[in-house]
Amino acid sequence: MIRREALFLGLTALFATATSSWALDRALTPDEQQMIADIGTHNSAIRTMVGRFLQIDSQGGRTEGTFYLQRPDKIRFRYNPPSREEIVSVGRGFYVMNRRDKTYYAYPQDTIPLRQFLGDQIDFTRSNIIDVTTSDAYLTITITDDTVAGTVQVSLIFDKNTKDLTQWSLVEPSGSELTFSLFDVQQDVEIPKSFFYIDATYTALDPSSR
Repeated sequence: MIRREALFLGLTALFATATSSWALDRALTPDEQQMIADIGTHNSAIRTMVGRFLQIDSQGGRTEGTFYLQRPDKIRFRYNPPSREEIVSVGRGFYVMNRRDKTYYAYPQDTIPLRQFLGDQIDFTRSNIIDVTTSDAYLTITITDDTVAGTVQVSLIFDKNTKDLTQWSLVEPSGSELTFSLFDVQQDVEIPKSFFYIDATYTALDPSSR
């Protein structure tokens, strides 16, 4: 089963200003503080980004697709066939679309915490960091957010050399996990305006019915 709802939940928590009661139980080291600041600065400077993604759920289900990001406030996740779904932000709203049925669920942009990652500046210190770990090649930042579905935990893995996001793992309130990896990423490339367009022939559905 493709966990698109879980991905959407993960995106809403990924770069949120969290209000969770969980907190880091130690002070960040100066090196960690500098690396986190550098990661925020580096990613804020990336104006466009395209690439492939691989999504793996707790049951071993694998789903692939492509993504397109343009700052500020635009992103699109397009799942490969046989899926017909996409997740799109176009600046004025956040949409979960079905290309086969020509329908979508719309969410106000200002209710989606992902807007902080899509904006001009990224500041992880505004998130509720509960853990930071490092290896020779990677730095992992784990944050939590209290959502309507419960507390969500997301671990973001960055390449220490390039400072690029390579993977995140989401733990849902139920305990289920979702891993989302990025591949073949290109930065600062031109993306057609049509990629961030909502077809006027699509029918809006009530999000409360999901």
